[in-house]
Order: sequence, then structure tokens, then C-alpha cells
Amino acid sequence: MRIALLSLLTLASLNACKQEFLDTQSQEKFTDDAVWSDPALVETFINQIYFRLYEPLTDGRGTANIVDEGHYRGNSASNLFNNSESTQDNLYAWGYQRNLVWNELYKSIRYCNVFFDKVGQVPFSGTMLDGKSDRDRMTGEAHFLRAFTYHYLLALYGGVPLVTDAYGLDSEFSVARNSYQECIDFIVSECDKAASLLPEVQSGINNGRATKGAALALKSRVLLYAASDLHSPNAVISAFEKPELLGYTDDMRTQRWQKAKEAAKAVIDMGIYELHKAEPAPGDSVAQNITEIFLTNNTSEDIMVKYFNQGMGQRWGLYSSPNGYYGWGVNAPIANFVDAFQMADGTPFDWNNPDHAKDPYANREPRFYATIFYNGASWRERPLDAKGLEPHNKIQTGTYQRWNATTGKMYETYGIDTRNSPIENWNGSYTGYYCRKYVDPTVNVQYLRQSVTWRFFRYTEVLLNYAEACIELGQDAEARVYINLVRKRAGLPVTTASGDALKELYRNERRLELAFEEHRFFDVRRWMIGPEAYSPAYQAKIVYPLTANNVTAAIPEVKHVKFDERAWNNKSYFFPIMRDEMNKNPQLDQNPGY
Repeated sequence: MRIALLSLLTLASLNACKQEFLDTQSQEKFTDDAVWSDPALVETFINQIYFRLYEPLTDGRGTANIVDEGHYRGNSASNLFNNSESTQDNLYAWGYQRNLVWNELYKSIRYCNVFFDKVGQVPFSGTMLDGKSDRDRMTGEAHFLRAFTYHYLLALYGGVPLVTDAYGLDSEFSVARNSYQECIDFIVSECDKAASLLPEVQSGINNGRATKGAALALKSRVLLYAASDLHSPNAVISAFEKPELLGYTDDMRTQRWQKAKEAAKAVIDMGIYELHKAEPAPGDSVAQNITEIFLTNNTSEDIMVKYFNQGMGQRWGLYSSPNGYYGWGVNAPIANFVDAFQMADGTPFDWNNPDHAKDPYANREPRFYATIFYNGASWRERPLDAKGLEPHNKIQTGTYQRWNATTGKMYETYGIDTRNSPIENWNGSYTGYYCRKYVDPTVNVQYLRQSVTWRFFRYTEVLLNYAEACIELGQDAEARVYINLVRKRAGLPVTTASGDALKELYRNERRLELAFEEHRFFDVRRWMIGPEAYSPAYQAKIVYPLTANNVTAAIPEVKHVKFDERAWNNKSYFFPIMRDEMNKNPQLDQNPGY
């Protein structure tokens, strides 16, 4: 977001202004008293908590590669994670989620607690902006940030210690975990406080800060997770000696789904958000409409976003792009995920259908074309030194069988975006696919970082949250209204499904609509579908065969074949608390299986 980046620039500027000859206060750092006596410095303090919020664009790698969305080529840590090999000594592959670890999340919580400890002494001006005073706005932001951070802890570990004091060196660090219910109640209370203090819109340079809508959207997500299978009585948590740490132990699930429904409806009823290009116009490229959401700085469905500038941009474009464009091919969609995209008429894709199998990339739904780089997909102009190898600007992940008339033998050549490419073959995807979502075609990732906006919350998620709660409450007709809003924007026909078929369709809609947006990892866990999601991964084998007259076919044969073993252990529904944290705090109870 703009404010996070501006704060870094501010601090850099202040650090650069050393006064070598004047006997003045050091500009390298500010004393505690100086910070809390200046509202501008307090705002900078809050900005750093925003900056610590997790998003995958900065580092270029997300949770997609450790769930059934993507594959990180050649990464042994991801492979270990995907086979449930994590222990309390090594949480494999999780280092890419830098701020989503126990100690870093608690560090952010401590910063929030310091704010609440000091806010009473800050001489706020009382200036009103967007209908709120500076004191109320910053206080609301701190409540939101603390709630958001605790949400991540809860989603990963179950119940955690609720710390609301700013620990110092002499504080007592040994504290037990609170129950899951106590943590949910606390987070919801924080969201409610934040919503009451925050403006509906943050304007000008404050655009990107938390708003009332962001607080309510977070509440919606939190209550949706709380009502889900993982946190209701089940065999996994019931086998734990303290099941209350991992979920609810009562039979009040209907009431929890009702609260989740009401929380999502509160965002909808604000009436200030709408789907981007919800009604595709005749002649529109629906795929382009969808692409715009992730390449445009501001859309009508943005609830909370993070802005970047190119100088301090992110690595997602570099990490995701094909190696034939000098990208690193890290976030490569697996074929299992590709198969989930429907046909243009809304029916499932099926390899047993001869028409589908003959040309698997034809007549797919628009989100497929907005999300996936597949063999033959058109993209931007190749780099200068690659134009002679592939002048048509189409993704090449296939193998070409060719005939050598001199030797009378067949030989093979390889697409420029394969692992046999003459360009950075080590960066080629193993899956035969690359991620198109969030990749800006105007940026040459070989030299520049992109600056597309990250969306922490967007309106589509809220609509889907509401639909899920309706389904779980048996209100299929109402759920279909909101699912069909999303499907209509995606260029798909409305659904009339009900019962289990509607639930299955909904889950696939959510999987596709929110792909690579850091939802699937948590959805797999809260729905308790680990064995399904962590089944073996498939890749595309694409061959342009020789015809009977020894001419290379213009149309390839495409097959999806298994290439990567994955396995699930139920311990992976929750993360281990690392051994050093357990050693520091003997009152902590370890999660089951570790």
C-alpha cells in the first residue's frame, strides 16, 4: 500500500539527514518520548505494522506451491512440506511467508500493544478527515492490525496466547494458550472496535489504510473460518487432549454459520463495493475484464489493497513468468488445478470427452485464459535475443518431433519455455504451465520489477463467503443468487444446482475465482480436504508428433501425467509451535502430531 512504502521512504530520508556539525537531536533515530509526542511519527510507527502484513507479491512466492495450485520447480523444501514432513524443528518451505511465523506475528502484535499503551499521551490534533479524527482513525487501524495478525495465528495454530500488554524485558513470558473460542471472540471484538472508529473511505494519501469495510471483511473471513469443518467437533481435534485449543466443542454450529452469514451481509449492505465489470458488455473480452482486476491500481471491488511503486516493486512477475521471457517459472500451476477450470458453457472439463481431450485449451471459461499461461497462449513480445527462436509471441511448452531426411531418423526440438529451452532452462516449469495472474505484460521482468496492486480483501470474497454460509444453512436459493453474480462476471451461465452438487460447485468457484490469492491453502484446511488436495501432482506432456508423411503436426497431443508425489498427514491441519518457542514458554501445549 502507498502508506507502507512512503513510510520507508520517510525513514530512509530521516536517516540520511545526519547533522554532523549541529548539536541537535539525532536524526538517525527518535527517542520513545519523541515518537509519542508527535502524531506524524505515530503514524509512521503504524505504517511499519502495515508493512509487515503478509502478501506474496513482494517476495514473489506464496502458498500456492504448497497446496494444490502450484509447483516450485526443483524446490526440495516445498516437496517436504507437500508430504507433511514438517516438524517442530523445521517448517519446510514456510520461510517464503516471512511474516507468517509465530515470532514475527507476535512482534507485530507487540507493536500494536505498544500503540495502545502509549496512545493516551499522544497530542492528536483532532483534525477530521473522511469523517474521523486522527485519534480515532489511528486507533481503529491499530485494532484492525492486531485483529488481522491474530487471525493468521489462529488460522495456522489454533488457539494461541492472547497478549494485550506491551511486553518488556522484565515481563513474564510464560503464558498458556487461550481456547479457540476465546481467540475468535477477541478478534471479532477487535474488528467491531475498528469498524466503529474507521472511515468508510480513506482518501488521498491515506488510500490503502484500513477502512470500516476492511474491518468488516476481516470479521467475515474470521467467522467463516470459525464455522468451518476444521473447528467444529471432528475426529482430528477430538483426539487431542485439549480440543478446545483447536476448535469448538459444542454443537452450536448453525449459530456460527448464521454469524458468518450476517458478517458477510454487513459488508454487502454497506453498498459501496461492486464487482469489477459485473455485467460484461457485448463484445467484451471477459478474460481481459478479469485480468484488469489484478493489473489495475484501483477497482470498484477493492476493500483493502497494498500499493507498490516500481522502484520498490515486487518480484511476482519475475518469479512467475516463463523462462523464455527470462522469468523464473516458480509459481507454476499444476495440471490438477488447470483441470478444475470449466468449459465455456459451464460444464466440467473431462479428459474422457474426446472433444475436450483433442484440444484441451479450447472453449474453456474466461478465467482460464486470465490465469494460466498454456502452450500456444499469446503474450507480449519476446526479448530481442529470443525473437529469432520464437517470433510469434506464443508460449511454447511442447516437444516437436522432426524428421532428418539425411539420417532417416526422427529427432526432437523443444519449446522456448520448456526445461530444454536454450534460454535459462533451469527456470523452466515442470508442469507445462505458468501463472498469468498478477503478471504485468508491460514490464520486462528481466530488468524491472512490476508494481501491480495486492488485494488483501476484495468484494468477490465477501460474496462467496456469504454464499458459503447460506449453503451450510440449507439456503440454496439465496446462495445461488450470489454465486451467480460471480459466475455472470466470469462469463459463465447461471447455476441451478442444489444440495451437495451446489456445495461442490461453490468450492470449485472459490478455488478458481480466488486462485493464487492466498485463500486455497487455508480453504483446504478448514474444509478438511487435505487428502484430496495433497494427492499426487500432474503435469502436461505436450508433443507435436510426426505425421505419416514425416511432417511435424501443427496441433499437439496433450496429456496430463503424474510427476510429483504428495501425501497428507492429519497433523498438517495445524502448524507445529517451533521448539524454541516451546522452550521459552513451558506453558504452551504443542499441537497434535508434533
